[in-house]
Amino acid sequence: MRTELLTELGQQLRVDAVRAADAAGSGHPTSSMSAADLAGVLLANHLRYDFDRPEHPGNDRLIFSKGHASPLLYALYRAAGVVDDEELLTFRRLDSRLEGHPTPRLPWVDVATGSLGQGLPIGVGMALAGKKLDQIPYRVWVLSGDSEMAEGSVWEAVEHAAYERLDNLTLLIDVNRLGQRGPTRHEWDLDAYARRLEAFGWHTIEIDGHDVAAVDAALAEARSTFRRPTAIIARTHKGRGVSTVEDREGMHGKPLPDADAAIEELGGPRFIRVEVQSPPAGRVLHGARGVHLPMPRFDIGDSVATRTAYGQALAALGSVRGDIVALDGEVSDSTRTEYFAKAHPSRFFECYIAEQQLVAAAVGMQARGYVPYASSFAAFLTRAHDFVRMAAVSRASINLVGSHAGVAIGQDGPSQMGLEDLAMFRAVHGSTVLYPCDGNQTARLVEAMADLPNVSYLRTSRGEMPVVYGPDEEFPVGGSKVLRSGERDRVTVVAAGVTVHEALAAAELLDRENIGVRVVDLYSVKPVDAETLQKAADETGCLLTVEDHRHEGGLGDAVAGVFSDGRPVPRLVRLAVQNMPASAEPEEQLHASGIDAESIAAAVRLLVEEAVCAEPAVAKDNFG
Repeated sequence: MRTELLTELGQQLRVDAVRAADAAGSGHPTSSMSAADLAGVLLANHLRYDFDRPEHPGNDRLIFSKGHASPLLYALYRAAGVVDDEELLTFRRLDSRLEGHPTPRLPWVDVATGSLGQGLPIGVGMALAGKKLDQIPYRVWVLSGDSEMAEGSVWEAVEHAAYERLDNLTLLIDVNRLGQRGPTRHEWDLDAYARRLEAFGWHTIEIDGHDVAAVDAALAEARSTFRRPTAIIARTHKGRGVSTVEDREGMHGKPLPDADAAIEELGGPRFIRVEVQSPPAGRVLHGARGVHLPMPRFDIGDSVATRTAYGQALAALGSVRGDIVALDGEVSDSTRTEYFAKAHPSRFFECYIAEQQLVAAAVGMQARGYVPYASSFAAFLTRAHDFVRMAAVSRASINLVGSHAGVAIGQDGPSQMGLEDLAMFRAVHGSTVLYPCDGNQTARLVEAMADLPNVSYLRTSRGEMPVVYGPDEEFPVGGSKVLRSGERDRVTVVAAGVTVHEALAAAELLDRENIGVRVVDLYSVKPVDAETLQKAADETGCLLTVEDHRHEGGLGDAVAGVFSDGRPVPRLVRLAVQNMPASAEPEEQLHASGIDAESIAAAVRLLVEEAVCAEPAVAKDNFG
């Protein structure tokens, strides 16, 4: 498209952003107006995308990291002819696809944005998929605001992109000088951004973001730059083209005070239709199969760490499914993802100590059709919680694995102990949370996760534990296993992971005292097996949950939630980690936290002595 028409297209996009925000009575038109020329030139002359086939493997990917500029994105869609004028003016309404920040409710949006600092890290994941997995020459374009360049996650992505030489990735920084409450850190000092990016190994181009010829040349230069990602650093004006708001503080996140006058000043509505270039033909290769490995099988009585079973199962799964990819945060020798890395090196991605980039890369890869398993210590995944939260908004299907969970890791101490992870992942919309107690259960759940939607979390343990299930046992998601029961059961102990073995040991001790105890392995913490728990409550009257996790948000809360919807409420007592652990042997840690076999047995004795479980058919409505 020639220069004069590109200028007119930029004005059209500004007008449409103003109109959309005015119709909604809210939104971020001024942030959209600053980037309109960047976006218009990209759409018209450089983006290769088949809007009729958003799933086309050769399509470029466009991420609006500054998701608050969604009016600009929707104006682009109107210019491309996939959103009409009527729909544009439904912006931010209840039933509209045009949400305040973009989500994949629109087929051309791969990931949700709006939590700043996430677009570039996710774009790195997409670019890695294009270069190393798909091996298709699509490009990833990320539009970023200048304010979000202060986010640490951005610099995790900057370093990773340079290290991986992602020349198929271009970052467009809309340096409009103003953030939400006033000037940004570097305002219009383009060189401040350039120096930092160049230090990491990026190619940088500094331009006037309202000179469409300069924008066009910069985008072409980015496409022709090899072995380095490119950042186009564009000086722009927030609210460009409307004198009452241009480069003025206090206008962030507000519709223009006089939209009609602004539209008139911008030259009125236009109806330029952009014929977006089609992508080249291509097909997704979905990776080499690598070494063929059978799914692990363990004999009852064997001792195996669930983290080891995870690594072996993932490597075996990768042998039969070429869409499986694994990512790790430089602890693969501990998480045991190293087994996959050795068997399928072309599908393993080392993300180093950068957990935000780890999860973001997984989100980017799943958007390209892969099934990612991303692993680190459970404690360190908490650092990436906002990326997990936004993955749910993105409707992303990713599998996260946290090892070294709980006090049972022993001497390393509390900084390494995942004690809040179950709460964190249970709170994520649509998530699945799994906590296996032996090798065979772990292997079956790893396999099941590959076909689950949304965010799935598997909690694994450091130490070896006895195998209690046969290799052909089934473990449906949402299920549980009753490992011990009898007619004289007085209490049901509900456990998962490490505490299953402590519960079984406690039941053996109590059996010698003629106290019957039912043991439920609640390996599916979310969704939870409400039917089995209700049956246990009806038949024993008392439930005792025990977990290697904080009291809040974990197994105990999952069980309590079953009885919060009008079901008869049993006597419920919860054992969890409520102390601040120090360094000690695993057995000492479990005892000090009151979640070992001895502590479980003592709690059961107290319940029986208090006679609160003497009539198991009668529901109790008090909580311990």
